[in-house]
Amino acid sequence: MRNLTKANRSSMWCLGLCLIFATAALGLILTLPAFAAGAEVNIDNFAFTPKELTVKAGMAIVFRNRDDIPHSVVGSKGEFHSKALDTDDSFSFTFAKAGTYAYSCGLHPRMQGRIVVIP
Repeated sequence: MRNLTKANRSSMWCLGLCLIFATAALGLILTLPAFAAGAEVNIDNFAFTPKELTVKAGMAIVFRNRDDIPHSVVGSKGEFHSKALDTDDSFSFTFAKAGTYAYSCGLHPRMQGRIVVIP
């Protein structure tokens, strides 16, 4: 390191600092909640996937049954309620207001999920 010029030492220091910030940013990105890209929740093997989804207000979420038995989607406060969905059937609901919306399967209440709506 003694043979490095002052400019080279500054460059090395900047490169190290950039690597630290890049690593921290990647760690932060990987820990963020799932944001809706396709805005879809799949129902399969008696589970909602993803179990929690974060979307912006005004987005529609499609709940699609990929299981081989019927399921439904019911908001815990009665905000929405689908019919029984057979395999490959879907139900869509637009979440207009910010808040947290818990839901379950009306036929199998242990199946639960949550939509977090941000402004």
